Amino acid sequence: MNISVDDVRVKARALYESRATGRPIPPFTDEHPALDMNDGYAIQRELVGLLTAAGDTVVGYKAGLTSVPMQELFGVSTPDYGPVLASTVYENGATTPDGAFIAPKVEAEIVFRLGAPLKGPGVTVAEAREAISEVMAGLEIVDSRIEDWRIRLADTIADLASNGAVVLGPPVALPGDQDVRLVGMAFSRNGELVATGAGAAALGDPVAVVAWLANVLGEHGVTLEAGQLVMTGALHAAVAMRPGDSFVAEFDRLGTVTLHVGDS
Repeated sequence: MNISVDDVRVKARALYESRATGRPIPPFTDEHPALDMNDGYAIQRELVGLLTAAGDTVVGYKAGLTSVPMQELFGVSTPDYGPVLASTVYENGATTPDGAFIAPKVEAEIVFRLGAPLKGPGVTVAEAREAISEVMAGLEIVDSRIEDWRIRLADTIADLASNGAVVLGPPVALPGDQDVRLVGMAFSRNGELVATGAGAAALGDPVAVVAWLANVLGEHGVTLEAGQLVMTGALHAAVAMRPGDSFVAEFDRLGTVTLHVGDS
């Protein structure tokens, strides 16, 4: 790593306090331009420890940077990941609480729930598919505790991969013959179509995201457990979230998921 253990703790504490106060902080890479992916994950692990010690729990994981354009933007050739916390999972049709986010945006994506554990390395796409019990339409609220979204790779990884919250549609069993790469999606804000997408936008195949995540976590001795969620990545460019907005994502074969934004 490029920073000390003490510095990891200081940076994780800064993110923890930013989440609590709603006040963003300067990018870590302004002060330390050499920070890399490993540094980001070290800070992320320390931050997760602080959050779980305060009573939250990890209920799954999200993958980010699953499209080629986003990877090119950050100069990487692989996705990143962060935990999904129980406190950030909203029911379909939820209204966001006032003051919950700093600079939120919304993305539609496919979300899986595992029915069996997966532990890498060596997990195949076929094995990942076999472990999936349910698939859901999802809306991710991405948010940044870093000022003005001025993030580099280490900043976003440290900040739980810029995860804010997730809204889950009704669970659907994953038929054995369903190719989720071909699941289409129409995304609307306040009744106006603003984006479309398909499952293949997420690493070419959302199920491949599950296998990738299981293998990356497995390198650190972490197992994807039965019952956990896997958020597989945005199917379109993120859309700014404003007070009073309503978002609807309509997925072929998966149904509809809706989010309402508080007025302040």
